[in-house]
Amino acid sequence: MPVPKRRLSRSNTRHRRSAWIAEPVALVKTIENGKTVYSLPHRAKVVEDSAGNALFLEYKGRKVADA
Repeated sequence: MPVPKRRLSRSNTRHRRSAWIAEPVALVKTIENGKTVYSLPHRAKVVEDSAGNALFLEYKGRKVADA
């Protein structure tokens, strides 16, 4: 791991930290069974039964893992 050759000043450190801004989460809006659902793109979603119990994880219409 690289190590700085000399110490950074407080102003440089604080300026670097203050310039970092978190990006808002990009949600995808889909309509499933007449209900609007917001989800994260490129993430597996949990498939539930009618009682609300998690059955498995699904991605692009395929089962990828058991829940």
